[in-house]
Amino acid sequence: MMKKMFLTALCFSLLTASAEAFHRPVTIAGQGSFTAGGTVVTAPGKLDNAKPLDPAGQTLHGDHAYVFYQEPVRAKKLGIVFLHGAGQSGKTWETTPDGRDGFQNIFLEKGYKTYVVDQPRRGRAGQSTTGGTVSNKPMEQLWYDNFRIGLYPDYYPNAQVRWDEKARDEFFRSMTPNTGAFDENVISDAMAAVFEKTGDGILMTHSQGGGPGWWTAIKSPHVKGVVALEPGSGFIFPEGEVPAPMDTTSPFGALKGTAVSLADFEKLTKMPILVVYGDNIPTERTAEWNLDNWRVRLAMARLWVAAVNRHGGDATLPHLPEAGIRGNTHFLMSDKNNEEIADTIEKWMKEKKLAR
Repeated sequence: MMKKMFLTALCFSLLTASAEAFHRPVTIAGQGSFTAGGTVVTAPGKLDNAKPLDPAGQTLHGDHAYVFYQEPVRAKKLGIVFLHGAGQSGKTWETTPDGRDGFQNIFLEKGYKTYVVDQPRRGRAGQSTTGGTVSNKPMEQLWYDNFRIGLYPDYYPNAQVRWDEKARDEFFRSMTPNTGAFDENVISDAMAAVFEKTGDGILMTHSQGGGPGWWTAIKSPHVKGVVALEPGSGFIFPEGEVPAPMDTTSPFGALKGTAVSLADFEKLTKMPILVVYGDNIPTERTAEWNLDNWRVRLAMARLWVAAVNRHGGDATLPHLPEAGIRGNTHFLMSDKNNEEIADTIEKWMKEKKLAR
């Protein structure tokens, strides 16, 4: 699948406006892109090439994932597959809004093969078999507030973000709509197909990607470890162990867990799992909806981690402020201290024998 080539990543840094791309040259042994999974829909009827506007007999390939990969020379055995969250694409893991290296480059420099995914019905995998309507309603400030950057246009005093207007514009322009209905099953099927092509590796998810991430780990034996950055939904529990819904002052409504079979849930106990949350998440109910929204998600994640470990698994949930790492927003991978976050994750990966 991979067409071998030898490039020096320093060349890429020279093409960017950032003076902080890579600490040292990285030699790339392989680079490219591919799609994985998806379905094909064929319209009823017989194809007539003389009637090109008649859909009869014509096909539509959709609901696949798009993957851009890079492989450094002397790569570690396990690569990292990156799955973004809501309103995002693979851009989440690339250059930060203020022009610094994102996790794609940081982990590439550390020696990992990186596979950056656009999930089905999003970004470069936008072809959907369900169709949909892209909203033009202005809602960017809602997401700015919800991502715990601050209350627009301000920043929280300790936030690991200090963007100028150019960086803030870059952040908003990275937001990407769904072209069809969000479907955890469609996404996890495509992600399992991604792992069929990449082989054994580590799955790193962000936010809404957490739910499809658990199902990807259930469906694919190639997932050897999971790192979930601030999962916000999709928490699954064994039948009979689903916690009561957690009420919140946020406009998104109560947070609910989902019941799955014990056999499926126990597949998550066969691999190490790291769940990470940042700062400015309250422990008590608050009228500040954007913070209360994350209070219940952190609380549900703790119950989820406890359930995994209760069934013999190996799940860990560090809340970064408790470890002395402060000011992180919902976007840990692009905050000012993203290298420290990456080092913290890799330390865990080494402890779990995943960084080899």
